Amino acid sequence: MTTSSLPPFRVLSLDGGGMRGTYTATYLDRVGAAFAKRRGIAAVDIGAAFDLIVGTSTGGIIACALAAGVPLSDIVNLYVQHGPKIFSRSLPSGVMGAIPDAWKRPPALAAGTEVLRKALVEKLGTTTLGDIYAARGIGLAIPTVEMSQHRAWVFKTPHLKDTTNHRDDNYALVDVCLATTAAPIYRAMAAVDHPDNSSSGFNVFVDGGLWANNPVLIGLIDALDLTAPGQEIQIFCLGTCPMPAGEQIARSALDRGLGEWKFGGEAASLAVDAQQFAYDHMAKKLARHVNRNCTIIRFPSEKVPAALIPYLDLDETRSEAMEALINQARTDADMTNSKCAYAGTDVEAALICGLFNTVPPRTDPLAFRASPAAGPTVA
Repeated sequence: MTTSSLPPFRVLSLDGGGMRGTYTATYLDRVGAAFAKRRGIAAVDIGAAFDLIVGTSTGGIIACALAAGVPLSDIVNLYVQHGPKIFSRSLPSGVMGAIPDAWKRPPALAAGTEVLRKALVEKLGTTTLGDIYAARGIGLAIPTVEMSQHRAWVFKTPHLKDTTNHRDDNYALVDVCLATTAAPIYRAMAAVDHPDNSSSGFNVFVDGGLWANNPVLIGLIDALDLTAPGQEIQIFCLGTCPMPAGEQIARSALDRGLGEWKFGGEAASLAVDAQQFAYDHMAKKLARHVNRNCTIIRFPSEKVPAALIPYLDLDETRSEAMEALINQARTDADMTNSKCAYAGTDVEAALICGLFNTVPPRTDPLAFRASPAAGPTVA
């Protein structure tokens, strides 16, 4: 088979964004549901439409769920039901709040990790990265930071055998999710046991969003390694309903202190938003210089209305915030579905419609999953 006759290699890239992952999961669920109805089938298996899924932080949870065939509505419910206990302490807004936070936050972080672990085990069981690739043939790449050397670490299925040498095959998806979502300040660090049972050692990880909150470059690099010259690459990117870009700052307000930066929380949100823009543009520039027909698309979305801004903190768990994110995702999904009316003249619309018109019907992708009764060990 020549490279020109090969089907396009499809990548899904999912940004991080804390509780704003509610938006991401709802958006994909609603677009998928609309196309299932249009095609006269009960449901679609969105994960199975991609050769590779890359996801950071909350995007890593959704990536693992898609690869495992977990219904996205289950992930939305996970956020809505368990979010308030995962993020049980909001960041302090002043010095007086920071004083008690110094001793109240550590036990709250530990309790939040346990809530998230149990919720993930319920959905993913003891399934490993190796299990996923063997059963579904879907590649996964999930960025984290390994703390003993302060180096980037990408958990991967064995889709690149010569690169990872099966290093990560026996890591449970639950461990991977806890590692990539371990955002400093917001979540406890993740201590993950070595999976080879040869020792009692472990590694400590923190959130991959520190260096790849938008993991599109990871997806592009792996796609280039996995495809032959001439094979088409399509990368579909989805964010987490980021804040409207930019703010007007007076000269008199340049000296922000801890309180104004919300003790690091506002800096984290700024990094999330900046990476979405910067990494998309870097990936598109690089794509011009590869010997592939390489298209990078960010799923369309409406501008975030001003009324939604109070609900976009990474650890925002109020019920009205969840409702607002879900409603915005539905609005944006409707816009994506409407965009397909222009598939004949709009290249991006044609690619998005071509993707969802070929998503396999859902059968029973969870049949291979290991029992959730004995979840992975994570400190």
